[in-house]
Amino acid sequence: MKNALAKLIGLLTVLYPVIIFFALPRFDAWQLATGLIVLLTLRLLSQRNTADRLLWAGAALLCFYAVWDDSPDALRFYPVLINFSLLFWFAASLRHPPPIIERLARLQHPDLPPEGVRYTRKVTQVWCLFFLFNGLAALVTSLWCSMACWTLYNGVIAYILMALLMTVEYLIRLKTQSHVR
Repeated sequence: MKNALAKLIGLLTVLYPVIIFFALPRFDAWQLATGLIVLLTLRLLSQRNTADRLLWAGAALLCFYAVWDDSPDALRFYPVLINFSLLFWFAASLRHPPPIIERLARLQHPDLPPEGVRYTRKVTQVWCLFFLFNGLAALVTSLWCSMACWTLYNGVIAYILMALLMTVEYLIRLKTQSHVR
């Protein structure tokens, strides 16, 4: 049950921009923000790590503002919050090792060699740059673009760029670490 709830919340989070696009004409912003607070709280209760608590706090503040002001514009800042939260989390892991990507790599390769550690640090830095630029693009679309443009970027293009980065990194890893099997 807990795993199914986590998957449902993850799916709804990924679909957030599309849901907002189609739901705003039918519901008030305060209703959608209240629903988001409920989902975020369920996620927080199912996963008790520090990153989730910080994200919940930021998202809850954003949602409480949207409820208080009944502001549809406030709902557009959720992708900005997500990207800058991920940027903070990845950057903090560079300052307080091991970096996020190294932690993930060690799940598959517990005895990661020094060159692997250096590589994972660089990949974490690349992800930091991605989250910085993606967060800025999300901010620009939130402030100055139409709802359709905001939805297209945050609900489609951002995920394509993320998949492209993952693919390029995977291909580089295959080429540079072909000796590791």
